Amino acid sequence: MTSAHPPRGRIGVVALLWASALVTVLYWVVFFTSGEVRSSEAECYLAFERAFPAADGWLAAACAAAAEGLRRGRAWAALFGIAAGSAAVYLGLMDVLYNLENGMYARLDGPMIGELIINVYCLSFGPFLLGYFWRVRNRIEGTA
Repeated sequence: MTSAHPPRGRIGVVALLWASALVTVLYWVVFFTSGEVRSSEAECYLAFERAFPAADGWLAAACAAAAEGLRRGRAWAALFGIAAGSAAVYLGLMDVLYNLENGMYARLDGPMIGELIINVYCLSFGPFLLGYFWRVRNRIEGTA
């Protein structure tokens, strides 16, 4: 079933998806250049964080594909939107569990507050994307 009308909130969702992709890439540029986003210099933390760029790269790519598909009114936007939502939830849960198990939230300095914001964003934006793209999956095609 297609509709001549774009799904409600399409422009906002496209903007959030592109922003998520961009911020994810910028985070890793800063992490590997200045290190200002690091919430610890402990080797176990750095080893944990260095395991994330590939998964975050997938998240950023899925966000970009979902954004562009939704903007163009392509049905495949739903696939990438659901993939992005799932990736965000997974990454958020991995991060939260590490932070809880290692007492990282006990020290809420600037970088750790940034991590907390990322965690909250992943665990709210991810489910939002899952719900949004599931609801509009049959109404995206041909709505550009």
